[in-house]
Amino acid sequence: MDKHVVACACGDGIGPEIMVAVQQVLKAAGAPLEWRCVELGKLAYENGNSSGITPEAWAAIRETKVLLKAPLTTPQGGGYKSVNVTLRKSLGLYANVRPCVAYAPFVTTKHPKLDMVIIRENEEDLYAGIEHKQTDDVVQCLKLISRPGCEKIVRYAFEYARKNNRSKVTCMTKDNIMKLTDGLFRQVFEEISLEYL
Repeated sequence: MDKHVVACACGDGIGPEIMVAVQQVLKAAGAPLEWRCVELGKLAYENGNSSGITPEAWAAIRETKVLLKAPLTTPQGGGYKSVNVTLRKSLGLYANVRPCVAYAPFVTTKHPKLDMVIIRENEEDLYAGIEHKQTDDVVQCLKLISRPGCEKIVRYAFEYARKNNRSKVTCMTKDNIMKLTDGLFRQVFEEISLEYL
């Protein structure tokens, strides 16, 4: 059986420990995988790669088209840019898809029938990372929302629901306060929702 080559980044902090466990599970499951280790994160920054991703890592990701990565360090309040955000923007990974499922009765929960998927836009909004200092005491972050970005993520959510037999798509915004930015997002959501009635 041919093995699928997967770029693999062991990550920072507890990342290497997590990666070993994940690889053991995949091996036990019989997944025909071959690992190609790549350098991302803190060590890559410390070795002079301003994006936190080595050229060899970029090449492996492009060649394999698959990246399994463990947690990567993103310094809080300063330091280098998030490798996760760089990967998302560079590779067009605009949709963060997070299934949320209750495992009752095996795991005790107040919501035993919970079964939903959160789809969050990953490139715009505050992820645009546009910040500047107005004065020594005032800093500002710009919230970037575009119609094409809204259309792309909203359509993704509806198509995901259709392909996975989900009966409802809910838009969550703060458009009562951010009337232009979140207002545009809600407006686009309402326009596109008419195509899925």
